[in-house]
Amino acid sequence: VQLQASGGGLVQAGGSLRLSCTASGLTFSRYIMAWFRQAPGKEREFVAAINRSGGSAYYADSVSGRFAISRDSANYMVSLQMNSLKPEDTAVYYCAAHQSSWVVRSGSVYDYWGQGTQVTVSS
Repeated sequence: VQLQASGGGLVQAGGSLRLSCTASGLTFSRYIMAWFRQAPGKEREFVAAINRSGGSAYYADSVSGRFAISRDSANYMVSLQMNSLKPEDTAVYYCAAHQSSWVVRSGSVYDYWGQGTQVTVSS
């Protein structure tokens, strides 16, 4: 199984970025897909998750209203549209997959992880 994340970069505060994660080696429709992030010196934290059908999305309070998660089941891809970025959004962002019917915000239960992509927001 591989999760390949891309789309990170350097952006000014108030700008936007779109992260993508392409999955291979798994049956995509069986997996909850999520994004987590880890800033320097901080613990990994939940950002957003989407259920298997793509009909329901869940967000951390800190990103709700600014970020949007979506999935493309035909292409085995999950995306994270990030708008109104803030310096505190600076982190390495990871996509993750969890085989379950229920969305879980704890990273410890996720089965597979991508390699991470750096997002840096300058003030």
